[in-house]
Amino acid sequence: MKAVVQNVFGGPETLKIEELPIPEVRPHDLLVRVGAAGVNRADALQRMGRYGRANFGDSELMGLEVAGEVVDLGASVSGYQIGDRVMGIVGGGAYAEFARMDHRMAMPIPRGMDDVRAAAIPEVFVTAHEALFHLGRLEADQSVLVHAAAGGVGSAAVQLAHRAGARIFASTSAEKLQRVLAWGADRVIDYRAESFQQVIDADTDGQGVNLVVDFIGAPYLAANIHSLAEGGRMIQVGILGGGSGGELPLDRVLYRRLSIMGTVMKSRSLEEKCAMVERFSERWLALFDDGRLHPVVDSVYALEDTEAAHRRLESGQAVGKIILSTAALGNDRLAQE
Repeated sequence: MKAVVQNVFGGPETLKIEELPIPEVRPHDLLVRVGAAGVNRADALQRMGRYGRANFGDSELMGLEVAGEVVDLGASVSGYQIGDRVMGIVGGGAYAEFARMDHRMAMPIPRGMDDVRAAAIPEVFVTAHEALFHLGRLEADQSVLVHAAAGGVGSAAVQLAHRAGARIFASTSAEKLQRVLAWGADRVIDYRAESFQQVIDADTDGQGVNLVVDFIGAPYLAANIHSLAEGGRMIQVGILGGGSGGELPLDRVLYRRLSIMGTVMKSRSLEEKCAMVERFSERWLALFDDGRLHPVVDSVYALEDTEAAHRRLESGQAVGKIILSTAALGNDRLAQE
């Protein structure tokens, strides 16, 4: 099979195509002929050596989510059969023509959806659900601030919070404001022109929001804490702006009884990942069938153009997910959801 490999840590230019053996199927595995794979920030971190080793996970190959057709089954698999179209999370190995997936992390592809859009669902929507509801305990009458709202997880979080009936504040750049509003945000903040802390203070009469979902890290830490209501929660999903040097106003954490929690999927155990997928699937999967939820695809690249896909990821210009296709669609297909 064709697969994307990396022999040294570094920039996107280190990603190359090679011929490799098809993965062996273990008892709980589905072997999936990959139609499309999602590109995630964690892939870039792995490529740069931030995890310290290439095989951080279940495979030396990159990639955490796929969509495609089941072509083989392990002896302990239940609920799936050869020929089923599935999407789901893998412990590495998505950047290839075939990938193995534990059947407990698989989900049926929604009705009428192609592989490209299906591949844009698993990682970001499961992560968003975990941050908003399992950890963040967001309820219908509460408010949430979602940073980086035009990104993969951000676009999923805005949609899920909207469907849950929450009041949504969302930060993004000016050129992406209208897209985020269309997904259900109530107030979109241009982070370059406005202080999100001041906006939230004014729009909530000084009360603050119940939940902050943050991807930026240290530069936003103090303002995030000052934006939380009494008993508020902050879920740290990423540290795009760095993880050290931020100011933590502990007095406010104490007196307002605030909670701060981090979450990342890549380092979790298989059992934890399976539980995350199950929680998301039970609550939300059916909403993709009729379009109440939809994946947001920024662009599609052929597997051979993975280097260009990573450059797009690192440009900061993407809206939603960047997808790799084994069908060689080229990189000129931009979705406008």
